[in-house]
Amino acid sequence: MSERLTRFFASRLGIVLVGAVIGILGPLLQFLGNPKNMGICVACFERDIAGALGLHRAAVVQYIRPEIIGFVLGSLVAALVFREFKARAGSAPIVRFVLGVFAMFGALVFLGCPWRANFRLAGGDLNAIPGLLGLAAGIAIGVYFLRNGYSLGRSTKTYPIVGYIFPALMVGLLLLAVFQPVFAEGGPIFQSESGPGSQFAPLAISLSIGLLIGFLAQRTRFCTMGAIRDVILIRDTHLVSGLGALLVAAFVTNLALGQFNPGYAAQPIAHSNLLWNILGMLLAGLAYALAGGCPGRQLFLAGEGDSDSAVFVLGMITGAAFAHNFGLAARPDALVDGVLTVGGISPAGMVAVVLGLAVCLVIGFGMREKLA
Repeated sequence: MSERLTRFFASRLGIVLVGAVIGILGPLLQFLGNPKNMGICVACFERDIAGALGLHRAAVVQYIRPEIIGFVLGSLVAALVFREFKARAGSAPIVRFVLGVFAMFGALVFLGCPWRANFRLAGGDLNAIPGLLGLAAGIAIGVYFLRNGYSLGRSTKTYPIVGYIFPALMVGLLLLAVFQPVFAEGGPIFQSESGPGSQFAPLAISLSIGLLIGFLAQRTRFCTMGAIRDVILIRDTHLVSGLGALLVAAFVTNLALGQFNPGYAAQPIAHSNLLWNILGMLLAGLAYALAGGCPGRQLFLAGEGDSDSAVFVLGMITGAAFAHNFGLAARPDALVDGVLTVGGISPAGMVAVVLGLAVCLVIGFGMREKLA
């Protein structure tokens, strides 16, 4: 039975069905309470977790998102059931951490990860188009480095407990989310009373959906960055067929739920600054390509024992703290009394994106193995 399931999940039908399931569940989470056009956003959800823990004090984005916990634990269950849990480490962890930080900078300039870019487009937000173009361009630059010998080095087998540490941290987060302990007056755990952090589906539903997606994505190797990389690098459309299924299913689900609102300006938790939508995702896409996976894929890898991916995730959470503490994240468009104020980023945010691109280029050129 396990061999049949493995073959099914490895097939094109398997990846298409999983993409469709994710495409349905994302808008459903929005319908049940998650922020608009943000049924699932790995970067945004990690940002909210950073806020809940007090790593940043942006009051409108503080909530322990159960979906993130579910992604890791669902992947862990799948890896254990199919005997694919392999504790491994040692593939340039400090570089992965830095890439995670800058990947989050780019995502918070665009206001979304690759998953949210697709969900935003499926909900009618046309700002997602330049974001996706920037993402593809960043991945294409990463592919250039891959073709020229770029490598973070091989990870090595390590003690099983190393692979279990990150899932254990997720269990700890779940306990904090359920019991909401008070550690000090005015201190964490924080939870937003307004804004995106105050908008969430019921915890049990969010966790269940996260567990299901984590299980399915681990089996199919679902990855937005990997889908685009494979098309550019080896002309393989296996993963991108799942991504296409996600987009179509999310669009149909939004239509059915009355959540499709096409437009450009004043879209939910988005800005219409064309240049920085492109550059933000250009940085994010390049960082994902250099790190070997999009934010969702990094969570699934961490669940199956890859502590290097866990370090990347911790880098993203740290990056979210820096982004909000230092005013690097973008501001969404605002429509007040019929007057539109276009959002965008601060001069500090612009510097952070340019610096991130420079650092990623240095990493790309500096970590190339000699080709025979």
